[in-house]
Amino acid sequence: MNNKLAPHIEELTKALENIDIGESQIGEELKKLLDFRVPLDEAKRTIIRKFRSTFMPIMKIKDITAGLKGFEVTGRIIDVTEKSVNLRSKETVIFSGTLADEDGACSFTAWNDNSLKSGEVIRIKNAYSRSWHNRSEVNFGQRSHIEKLPDDTLPSIDELCKTPAKKLRDVANTDLSVSSVAVILEYSHKNVTVKGENVTIIEGVVADETAKLPFTSWVSLDGLDIGSVIRFENASVRMFRGVPSLNFNENTIIGAVVSTEELPFTFESANMIPEPVAIGEIMVKDGMFDTVALGNIISIRPGSGIITRCPECNRVIQKNTCRVHGTVEGVKDMRIKAILDDGTGAVSVMLNRELSEIVYGRSMPEAEDIIQKAISQDAVFGDMRQVLTGKYLAVRGNTSSNEFGIMLVAKSAWFPDDNTNDRVSALMGRLGNNREGKRGEVYNG
Repeated sequence: MNNKLAPHIEELTKALENIDIGESQIGEELKKLLDFRVPLDEAKRTIIRKFRSTFMPIMKIKDITAGLKGFEVTGRIIDVTEKSVNLRSKETVIFSGTLADEDGACSFTAWNDNSLKSGEVIRIKNAYSRSWHNRSEVNFGQRSHIEKLPDDTLPSIDELCKTPAKKLRDVANTDLSVSSVAVILEYSHKNVTVKGENVTIIEGVVADETAKLPFTSWVSLDGLDIGSVIRFENASVRMFRGVPSLNFNENTIIGAVVSTEELPFTFESANMIPEPVAIGEIMVKDGMFDTVALGNIISIRPGSGIITRCPECNRVIQKNTCRVHGTVEGVKDMRIKAILDDGTGAVSVMLNRELSEIVYGRSMPEAEDIIQKAISQDAVFGDMRQVLTGKYLAVRGNTSSNEFGIMLVAKSAWFPDDNTNDRVSALMGRLGNNREGKRGEVYNG
């Protein structure tokens, strides 16, 4: 193991000393994350979240993320249903429902009969969480302790189930439904099959002065189109890769906002390119919709260059073999997988063929010529590294998180006007603030 990692492995071992895990396993986990260019501090936090099971922090529902272990949470049961599931070839009865507090709601699964009833307030100790339908879900079983609390511990069901009015930026995975005012930026019809029946839905994007969010409407939006400002109530919230989306259904009240009403946004202002966000801020989010990041390309990752995809599922394949569809006639494609760093953090960026050709400066036929002349499939990957490493790049798209860090799938990319002096000044300012902060910490200690 790299000697430079030894102090960090020792620190993690102490943080996880009550857990049955050895230094070698911690070292392997840390090295795996660092190999994927996850920043060191974020990698350490990820490992602690993954393995900590005996430490029992008290959590609010809004702060619960998937993969937590050994925490305490209090909530009111909004609903609970008994169901039978097949678990390891054995029929098992579980209890699932919705748990809520003053700040949010989430689903739960109880693996034992705790005689839970709708409306009860319970405190769960030694709970754990997982991802279910792209949301965080509280789970508790034999090792958990359930305590029923007085009814006045939390607001009533009616209060907890009220649809909050929120700015789009504040919609989170703990919102079951929301109300807001927004302008429609994108609007299109789509035919889908639901339970064997053809259904026409509406998809699009709405925005206010704080953010943009995708929406799907299962009801007609008569009289509304791109540019319409709408007020909606009781829109259900769905999650996909950490990004909330709005669902309008028969329970949603939707209406046009009269033109005389004063609003902090217009169609033009809401439709502008978003202001760049520091990568450090992106890293603490599960996902962001339509965000812009700027930074230097510090690495071109393996898997960049000319690739072959399955014509059925679009997966990358090797030797014309898809792990799902077997032997197929592969389709050539090109992509760039890069690491972008702005000094506050690093993010993985994925560029499709069109954007790769723009950023790389070579078309796919030109890239294939490089491979033929070099007689090497890695020739384009090597050329990309030489051409692009160190370049200052702007990317716009959606972000999502996984165990290896944050991924931004770009919808557009460009080389911005590079004012190096301004960027150096901003960097020196951050370094100066960090030094002052450290001096203050030493002095105060």
